[in-house]
Amino acid sequence: MSEKQVLQALQKALAAEHAAVYGYGVVGGRIAAGRRTEAKAAYDAHRARRDTLVRDVRGLGGTPVAAAPAYALPFPVPDSAAAVRLAAELEDRVAGVYSDLVRAAEGGRRGTAAEALREAAVRAVRWRGESVAFPGLAERAITASPSAAPTA
Repeated sequence: MSEKQVLQALQKALAAEHAAVYGYGVVGGRIAAGRRTEAKAAYDAHRARRDTLVRDVRGLGGTPVAAAPAYALPFPVPDSAAAVRLAAELEDRVAGVYSDLVRAAEGGRRGTAAEALREAAVRAVRWRGESVAFPGLAERAITASPSAAPTA
């Protein structure tokens, strides 16, 4: 893949991480006390991935996509059960974007993207309580439309 395609995939991953960080802010405000540590760990992981992606985009000469001031959530999150569903949805969406980056990247960057995909898939399983056969791929077929991703 070309450097331009890699940069585009990095920007999409960065945008997804911005949305995940925002989403986990909502999750953290609604999640039951027993799962707050798990939500905080996921929030921190997404912040770290976001920061790494900012550096990667700059390293390729790009201007990192900025976070939106707010994102439309895929459904209302009035309680802990909805917060758990939102966390699983966020992880599915992040996994899908990282599957695109795995396809676009090579070498160490591909390995890093694959690790991020794996981490998101594991978190989704923990939140949902079940797995999918090909994390990041089945979800992409369902959520490929622009309206499916959190947007400003």
